[in-house]
Amino acid sequence: MSNLVLYRKYRPQTFKDFIGQKHVVTTITNEIVSGMISHAYMFSGHRGTGKTTLARLFAKAINCQNLKGSEPCNKCPSCLEINGGKAVDIIEIDAASNRGIDEIRSIREGIKFAPNFLKYKVLILDEAHQLSKDAANALLKILEEPPSYAVFILATTEAHKMIPTIASRCQRFDFYKLSFDEVVEKLSFICKKEGIDIEKEALGLIASASEGSMRDAEGTLNQVLNFLPDTKIKAEDVQLLLGLVDINLVVELTDYLIKKDKSGALKFLNDNIEKGIDIPEFTKTLIDYLRKLLILKIDSNLINSVMPGETKEVGEKAKEQAEGLTEEVLKKTLNLLLDADNKSKYASIQQLPLELALIESIGIE
Repeated sequence: MSNLVLYRKYRPQTFKDFIGQKHVVTTITNEIVSGMISHAYMFSGHRGTGKTTLARLFAKAINCQNLKGSEPCNKCPSCLEINGGKAVDIIEIDAASNRGIDEIRSIREGIKFAPNFLKYKVLILDEAHQLSKDAANALLKILEEPPSYAVFILATTEAHKMIPTIASRCQRFDFYKLSFDEVVEKLSFICKKEGIDIEKEALGLIASASEGSMRDAEGTLNQVLNFLPDTKIKAEDVQLLLGLVDINLVVELTDYLIKKDKSGALKFLNDNIEKGIDIPEFTKTLIDYLRKLLILKIDSNLINSVMPGETKEVGEKAKEQAEGLTEEVLKKTLNLLLDADNKSKYASIQQLPLELALIESIGIE
């Protein structure tokens, strides 16, 4: 099973199936119901958060011939044409590879003609911030005097790079990273539909590794399924496949930092390096864990938002370790580890920057 198959198979076909971005969905569905459709929208935010998926849904809804409230019927000729990818009036362009003036001029010429079949001609421009200066100016010209039947949806991961004159003509919506629970919910739904036997902890690891990107999470799930197609998928399988560091290792190393045991910390680190842990990944995991301890040190009530998906035992241990370290020690240690992470990329002995950081950290009073 490929990522493309999973992604297409479970792409939301209605707004109620769309995961996350409630603030965006609510606003645009209200516009659909009221009929107050703008000519230009800008969807900005983190990768894999549903910008182009929602753009396609919006394009389908405003062209649906049998709209049910704000939901497309998915049965009328317009919906079927769009779902089948055959709608010539829905134009999708990737500005990362079509960023020149000629492409935008072609759009400008094409937009002059009324839709062939649909009510609205919709242009979805992905990674819109990558347009060249001349192309952006040509797009601006179109946005200044758009035909009544034209709707532009500009998707971007870097809204600050959009020229202000274009941004000012768009209704802007910011897409946020999906929460841990939202990603797990969608992955659980997919696994249930596919009859996949997978541990809840394994789904949690995939969700955490996705960093709020549903597309990344679905891609990782595909990777796991291809690796273990016919067995019950366990957390350790996902950990091994993705090269993730066991959280218990960084918890144990943190105990050495609290006890100020330089010898124990170095022995523990080198024993695990001999067992094959990935030093950059281990450093990254340690930084992430100590960052969470710093937040818990400031407010232990943030445990659920800071450590979603972790076991109760790890959460309790984290709160205990946060009590054993001062805020100043945590801040200085994090700075040392960030510096070590950068230096390890060029060090002749890869673990040396991490070792030096641990030694210096333990020496902080």
